[in-house]
Amino acid sequence: MDLLNTLVDKGLRRELPTREEALAVLATSDDDVLDVVAAAGRVRRQWFGRRVKLNYLVNLKSGLCPEDCSYCSQRLGSTAGILKYTWLKPEEASQAAAAGLAGGAKRVCLVASGRGPTDRDVDRVAGTIKAIKDQNEGVEVCACLGLLSDGQAERLREAGADAYNHNLNTSEGTYGDITTTHTYADRVDTVQKAHAAGLSACSGLIAGMGESDEDLVDVVFSLRELDPDSVPVNFLIPVEGTPLAKEWNLTPQRCLRILAMVRFVCPDVEVRIAGGREVHLRTMQPLALHLANSIFLGDYLTTEGQAGKADLEMIADAGFEVEGAEQVTLPEHRATAAGGCGSHEGGGCGSHDGTGCGSHQDSGCGSHEGGGVCGSAPAVTPAAATVTAAAVGEARTDLVAVRRRGAGTDLAPNA
Repeated sequence: MDLLNTLVDKGLRRELPTREEALAVLATSDDDVLDVVAAAGRVRRQWFGRRVKLNYLVNLKSGLCPEDCSYCSQRLGSTAGILKYTWLKPEEASQAAAAGLAGGAKRVCLVASGRGPTDRDVDRVAGTIKAIKDQNEGVEVCACLGLLSDGQAERLREAGADAYNHNLNTSEGTYGDITTTHTYADRVDTVQKAHAAGLSACSGLIAGMGESDEDLVDVVFSLRELDPDSVPVNFLIPVEGTPLAKEWNLTPQRCLRILAMVRFVCPDVEVRIAGGREVHLRTMQPLALHLANSIFLGDYLTTEGQAGKADLEMIADAGFEVEGAEQVTLPEHRATAAGGCGSHEGGGCGSHDGTGCGSHQDSGCGSHEGGGVCGSAPAVTPAAATVTAAAVGEARTDLVAVRRRGAGTDLAPNA
């Protein structure tokens, strides 16, 4: 297919595709999906080999958010039955992080619900970062605390944070349909603050909220312009009790095409499969490893994920390897000498910076608001095992499980 040959050539040169080419990837048929995966996989291997970076979420403060993001189980007015608790103590957060690090994670994403941190909140998180780094040499720490005020990014950097996550989530043109309590420009501003402070920027999107192909291309091109080091791709988990609970718009093939498009547009950045991979990719998850070089291990902020052991087995069975703590994640032209969080110099996915370590719903270092929709576990029950694949638009509530273990509970995490 001429389109795919062109996109591979551009990806190997770090050259931006045209909007028409990006749209054409999303428009390919299910019959061509393996060809699309194989083509984007060549670009992924060029810059990241067969390594898969593991990230682990710690939800520092859950629920009771004053923002109205439609996708989020922690939003204002949400009736979702999620865990709700105030700030974890540094030692509690460090203990939670240890479970993910023991499972092979090299980055810990510290997430807190809310519009943005107060200065006192930044002090709290600084203490948590110190506790985690004191006990785990070489660990990367990403903070995801919402909208930043002047000076806060610098304080997080001084406290030892390596990265900051804040997702754009959707296109500028449709942002007001999803959230009204802050703007798209507010999000861009926070990403730019993180970048200016020397933090590695992590920023991504949420697919499956009813957006058009044009919206998806718009947000990914905007991310390329911001040039984050990592781009988490979330697939909406329609959680009961949120305005988007009925939006079941994705198929595994559609998810693979979206990931391929992101890889072609952002060839040399860390593309992370964030919230919703278990729900929407399902048994096709191993194919997605040929497109993305990073995933979250275990559970998400307010929903359950695939068992950590199953993640590790999937990576090995698909012929990939877990990225070690001593390995630098980003290609040499993007990476810093200080350990692989990545630098903003050297261009790569675009021009200057992005937003977030994680996921909308959170998936990744997730977005404060998004925090809980983000990833969910296929509920492994006999009833669920007999359910046939649902058509687009048909709710699969059997695949969504609210998190009841790990941070903020007395039960061991699923890592």
